[in-house]
Amino acid sequence: MFGLVRMAQLVLPGMRRAGRGRIVNISSMGGRFSPPGGAFYHASKHAVEAISDSLRLEVAPFGVEVVVVQPGPTITGFGGTAVATMPDGSGPYGSFTTALADMYANKAFTRRSGAVTAEAATKVIVRAATVRRPRARYAIGAMARGTMIAKRLLPDAAFDAVMRANFPLPKAG
Repeated sequence: MFGLVRMAQLVLPGMRRAGRGRIVNISSMGGRFSPPGGAFYHASKHAVEAISDSLRLEVAPFGVEVVVVQPGPTITGFGGTAVATMPDGSGPYGSFTTALADMYANKAFTRRSGAVTAEAATKVIVRAATVRRPRARYAIGAMARGTMIAKRLLPDAAFDAVMRANFPLPKAG
């Protein structure tokens, strides 16, 4: 998040002088909802969404567009990186982190789970950067689109039930 803010600070003077430009910020479907086990990642993506929404309005008078790309699960090394940053499987959250690590390492980022290829995601990012009249947001993948629609339409209690059914949770006692 801090990197995209700094990059915007560096490119905006030239874009304003030119009277045009486009900033494409990579967020995540996780910028619109927060499943268990990813609070800090999702907080950073919520921040990208908020910064982009404000910036889009602030720079539009100068001919500058701001677009947000929201990938869903993508077949990359992200799952392995996420697992490597998780605490070990001990303590009160031990079984939870073990189950979450297994989900990320073996299930969540596979084609069978609905993850998209990096090439497919790249095509959407290039389109967001080059299309004549960009949308404010580009969700990548059916899982991203479906989950974000569900988050928008369902009451919190119903969406929480969806999260509980699809993610491991800590167990008390």
